[in-house]
Amino acid sequence: MAMPFDEATRSYEQWLATHMPLIPADLGLKHAAMRRDALSFLRATFYRWMQLWPTICPDTATAPALLAIGDLHLENFGTWRDREGRLVWGINDFDETAILPYTNDLLRLAVSARLAIKTNQLTLSPKAAAEALLTGYLEGLRSNGQPFVLAEQHSWLRDLATGKLRNPVTFWQKMRALPPAQDPVPRSLRLLFKRLMPEPGLSWSLRHRVSGVGSLGRPRYVALADWRGGMIAREAKALAPSAVVWARSGRETTSPYQSIVDQAVRSADPFLQLHGTWIVRRLSPYCSRIDLATLPKKRDEGLLLYTMGRETANVHLGSQDAIGAVRQDFSKRKADWLRVESKSMARVILAEWEGWRDRHP
Repeated sequence: MAMPFDEATRSYEQWLATHMPLIPADLGLKHAAMRRDALSFLRATFYRWMQLWPTICPDTATAPALLAIGDLHLENFGTWRDREGRLVWGINDFDETAILPYTNDLLRLAVSARLAIKTNQLTLSPKAAAEALLTGYLEGLRSNGQPFVLAEQHSWLRDLATGKLRNPVTFWQKMRALPPAQDPVPRSLRLLFKRLMPEPGLSWSLRHRVSGVGSLGRPRYVALADWRGGMIAREAKALAPSAVVWARSGRETTSPYQSIVDQAVRSADPFLQLHGTWIVRRLSPYCSRIDLATLPKKRDEGLLLYTMGRETANVHLGSQDAIGAVRQDFSKRKADWLRVESKSMARVILAEWEGWRDRHP
């Protein structure tokens, strides 16, 4: 039987603190976000998911394993520019990547859709959401994947990704409003930012950034500069081993982050790099994660979830040695397995969220 939730949270945070210096104020923001709604709670508690999921859904927890995203959910998608400057859409965060049954990512995505429906952030039914995800994933496997380059194709997705709420003026106002970083900032990180600037000798300021939900509490910095007529930004976020390691009482100290990015079927972001224990990337209005709240009100949610299923397949296809077993297992599962299992997991997540909210008003 899993330990009580509050005990699990303390244990995980103590473990995480052995890998990086946590920021107490940001950790407090995370705990507050966990009270906000069930979807935010899900995003913030992947460590708890890894304790509960194998018990609640044992059939999916024994499916063929591959290099999985781990903490996949509806708001783990975004855009970036590839080497040709093209706008590309796809999965945005691989902090919790680990060897897991392929079903983990699909189930977590479906549970996030259920919780978004419950909080009125999506309007389609849970059944329709699960069917769209499965259809997209299956067609992604059958086609051997295809990156989502938002140029002459996927115009509907380009319209979603470049909506008014991702306005460049608003974005850079938020960047300028970031507070200065407080010492101690590692000297190695300052030197890394210096190397990441587009030209030597460029003056830049170091800011502290609060973003996301699951990664709140981890050191996160932005180097901001005015370069040739406009602002530029580079972000560095501290990386720890996946919460999968904590849940399994493992001792791994490294992350396969770079491996999953390099292997996936995608047109990669050349600015996304792993330097030691820091994930660095370029930030801009269209090189960032997409929140549900920024999506236009008029949208085809079924098509969006179908596309998320296909993008999940794009990432899984990078595990070439495992994909044959995945295809075989997928073909044997009942048509409604994702709807049934996501309903069971969502019920447990809701109960844990309500308990947290009531204990921490």
